[in-house]
Amino acid sequence: MRELFLRQNVLELGQEVGMMKKQKEASWHVRMLTCEIRKSLDKHTILYITLVELSKALDLHNCAVWMPDEDRREMHLTHELKPNSTRIFHNSIPISDPDVLDIKKSQGVWILRPDSALGAASSGGGGSGDSGAVAAIRMPILHVSNFKGGTPEFVETSYGVLVLVLPNSDSRAWTSHEMEIVKVVADQVAVALSHASVLEESQLMSQKLAEQNRALQQAQKNAMMARKARSSFEKVMSHGMRRPMHSILGLLSMFQEDNIRPEQKIVIDSILKVSNALSRLINDVMEIAANDNGSFQLEMKPFHLHSMMREASCTAKCLCIYKGFGLEVDVDKSLPDLVIGDEARTFQVILHMIGYLLNIYDKGNLIFQVYLKSDSGDRDDRSFGLWRSSMQNEYVHIKFNFQINGISSQSDESVSTRNYTGRRHYNNEPKEGLSFSMCKTLVQMMQGNIWISTNSLGLAQGMTLLLKFQIGSSHGRFTLAPTDFSNSQFRGLKVVLADDDDVNRTVTKKLLEKLGCQVTAVSSGFECLGAISGSGNSFKIILLDLHMPEMDGFEVARRIRKFQSHNWPLIIAFTASAEEHIKERCLQVGMNGLIRKPILLREIADELGTVLQRAGEKL
Repeated sequence: MRELFLRQNVLELGQEVGMMKKQKEASWHVRMLTCEIRKSLDKHTILYITLVELSKALDLHNCAVWMPDEDRREMHLTHELKPNSTRIFHNSIPISDPDVLDIKKSQGVWILRPDSALGAASSGGGGSGDSGAVAAIRMPILHVSNFKGGTPEFVETSYGVLVLVLPNSDSRAWTSHEMEIVKVVADQVAVALSHASVLEESQLMSQKLAEQNRALQQAQKNAMMARKARSSFEKVMSHGMRRPMHSILGLLSMFQEDNIRPEQKIVIDSILKVSNALSRLINDVMEIAANDNGSFQLEMKPFHLHSMMREASCTAKCLCIYKGFGLEVDVDKSLPDLVIGDEARTFQVILHMIGYLLNIYDKGNLIFQVYLKSDSGDRDDRSFGLWRSSMQNEYVHIKFNFQINGISSQSDESVSTRNYTGRRHYNNEPKEGLSFSMCKTLVQMMQGNIWISTNSLGLAQGMTLLLKFQIGSSHGRFTLAPTDFSNSQFRGLKVVLADDDDVNRTVTKKLLEKLGCQVTAVSSGFECLGAISGSGNSFKIILLDLHMPEMDGFEVARRIRKFQSHNWPLIIAFTASAEEHIKERCLQVGMNGLIRKPILLREIADELGTVLQRAGEKL
């Protein structure tokens, strides 16, 4: 009995030793596989090494990896140890397959049924007849999103499936220690794949950030180039167009106040009005270029509509005489005189309409009609009549209509061939062009409309402008009275004029001398300070250009107020800037007034009178 007992103990001891050897061997295989797997952070390399090493360690018939697609509707065969070119099974299996669902729910190795579609699809190059038992295990693959908070219940995890096929043999079956090896290796592979996925996403994110950084640098470079181009454009417009135009307007305003013949006054008034429109257009272009949103502000203020119509008629007459056209003017007498609107831009659009039509034809008659628009919907109804409402704030729609008459069909044909070659659309509508589009945008800003009427050949024969103005009665909130000024109140007034532009300085000096002032003209802020300090307190008025180089008008005013009296001399700034709060800035540094360019004789007289009157009241 003792001998039998000892033999039994020896047998059990041998079995334990064998199990220990197998465990040691399994541990060695796991360490070897782990070291090989972690040598790379590339997903494809990790999976290929796993298939090769597992096949060697477990003597497998085949080994395959199945991964879900982007929509997570199917599992695709992505890696296989022994590919089969004559495979009769598809390389994809629905993710709703029962085996796939069971594997995802299982915590360990899952033994597939003999009729499993997943097992048959993973049988390998030898075909299903050479394959034996099939086992599978899930491999979680984590991404960056899985590490950004949340719990496993709320963070969706992607799973791959590792399928292992034994050779077809009656003596081979999946043992517990083999399944344990597979489980440990699958866990290591899952960790390696998760690291590789996170690294890949990080690299893609770094590449995306690098591309965005390059795009931002390029955008910054483009913005700097655009800023330089805008600055160059503004300098060209200011020095090449705006400053000369301001000088012309100043000289014309001086001649306007002279005692000249009526016909000469008509010509000067017309030139002054057209020059004002051109100056406004230049300022609009510069303002649009300076603003990032490409817009500008309308100047809504009261003006005399009948006076503007007379000026427009005089301008149209001059242009028609020059082009050889006749002119007929028909202005409705029931039009209100005092309205609120943007007079300068309205006149600008009217000039465009006249020039647009006169440039198309060589001869004819220009019909200029202005009348009230009826609310009845008839665009040609003039029976709207006067307003009887007692409200102080009321709006009226006024229609400006231009037509070319007195032209024959043969003339139309010649004009069409000569002037509209390549410029007409196939729908017989004239090409509006860039200038008309800009006018249309301007009119729409004024809550109006503009359109072109054509003849039978599709040529523009008329243009219509419809604008809305606010009107006021004689007892309304605003009135326009002409400002009279006398040279006697400015005679002997000592003035310092500081302007870096030679032509503008000369013109402004002539305007001040015409008012009777004694003018000392300087070309910089430093010369201005020197002239003041060298003469004591004899100068009563200082006119400063705000945008002089080296020392601008703001700095000159600060230094004057620092060392001189806060009441005298009086400082008046002049600028071509359309900045909204520039007057407040001038008052903050101690200035007394502001004149907007172009500087005209009446504007200088009005501002000088206002500033002197205000200073006298304080004293």
